[in-house]
Amino acid sequence: MTAIPRRRTPRAALVGAVCALAATGTVLTGCGEDPDEGTNGVGKLSAAQIQARSRSAAESADTVRLAGNVVAGGRTYKLDMRLKADGASGAVTAEGTTFQLLRVGEELFLKADAAFWTGADGKSEGSGADTAAGDKLDGKYVKVPQGDPSYKKFSGFTDMDVLLDGLLTLHGTLETDGRHEQAGLRTVRVTGDDGSGGTLDVSLEGKPYPLRLVRAGGAGTLTFSAWGKDFALAEPEEDETVDYGKQLPTS
Repeated sequence: MTAIPRRRTPRAALVGAVCALAATGTVLTGCGEDPDEGTNGVGKLSAAQIQARSRSAAESADTVRLAGNVVAGGRTYKLDMRLKADGASGAVTAEGTTFQLLRVGEELFLKADAAFWTGADGKSEGSGADTAAGDKLDGKYVKVPQGDPSYKKFSGFTDMDVLLDGLLTLHGTLETDGRHEQAGLRTVRVTGDDGSGGTLDVSLEGKPYPLRLVRAGGAGTLTFSAWGKDFALAEPEEDETVDYGKQLPTS
């Protein structure tokens, strides 16, 4: 007896078409593919839970590299800092001037070129004393006294807990905004008030570390990497250090 071929129902044809779309790059459930397969599973959680998991992961990490721009007090700061509990090293750029920061324990050192120190001695810019001060300090580490007003300002760029606590914040109603990628890692994105309150990309691979933050109100964009990767810190050699001898400039 000749077998009668089975007719493909409209529903079966629709499912086939949907799965064909999935094969082109749009991952959909119900087609034999699980978008959370091989991930840490946080993509299945609510936006608030994802943010909480991400913050917990960040707080448990010993080290991180933070890079990007932060707008604060009407100024834009470009940061590239490696941070850990007992110190930090890296660079900060503000108003076109770049300086290096190094903190080892409570000891804070600042290194900049002569242009940074120009006018720092309180004399008129371009004076002979001004130029001499800049030449003396050019490319040298200057130890920032803990009692100096600059200490609190500059050390804030080197404090991992303070920076993360102040930065890893979204405002408004939290929602998820699909799957994305940051530095080759799959992420799930969380937004505050549809993005106006900031967006946070959280890793779907390994620990749910925050990987990219767009701050609310155009206050900067930051990336986070090298979570948990240790790095060496040491005070500069004596011949690399010079005593400024006066109150340091704050800008």
